[in-house]
Amino acid sequence: MTWTVWLSLLAACVVISFTPGAGAINTMSNALNEGWRRSIWGVIGQQLALVVHVAIVAAGVGLLVARSEVLFEIIRYLGAAYLVFLGVRMIVTRPVVAADVADPSRRREGAMSMVRRGFWVNLLNPKAIVFFLAFVPQFIRLDRPALGQYLILIATVIVVDVLVMWFFFAAAAKPFRRFVRTPRGQKILDMVFGSLFIAVAGLLLLVH
Repeated sequence: MTWTVWLSLLAACVVISFTPGAGAINTMSNALNEGWRRSIWGVIGQQLALVVHVAIVAAGVGLLVARSEVLFEIIRYLGAAYLVFLGVRMIVTRPVVAADVADPSRRREGAMSMVRRGFWVNLLNPKAIVFFLAFVPQFIRLDRPALGQYLILIATVIVVDVLVMWFFFAAAAKPFRRFVRTPRGQKILDMVFGSLFIAVAGLLLLVH
């Protein structure tokens, strides 16, 4: 991969990562509820899903999903259903309030739970597969060894997405931390982020 191609890849990754979506909503929600440092676990889960997406495209399965209307619709509805589930759960769950996320007595969400949620939020998005199907071939030259090119691509995608998710979206949630210190504030934020998850699910179903 030449420097020119890599710089084009880098620019594309930055634009993609800054585009708000379910991953950004999940990251901000984690930062509000668990603190900026612990929100990294959700970000890690999202990156694992990106690796799977690229592997799916590299293996040719992404083309199958893109061409099979039935398979695409199944994954699309599963993704939307999962986002609705997350949204409804946030809206109806009784808020757990703590004065400080650093308080050792505070009941925290497990790291693996955050990783799993981040993973499924990003994985159950058929449009991501189709997007990578259109995105990846632009940066992979068939006349050169594929493995090294794919490793550079996925490393660039992950590094950029981690930086944007953790240092932008998670950090952007910090000013709203004061709301989670009261039951009313926590409930308002839960309803806002729950509604956003449901809204993204609606877009996933309505926008083709």
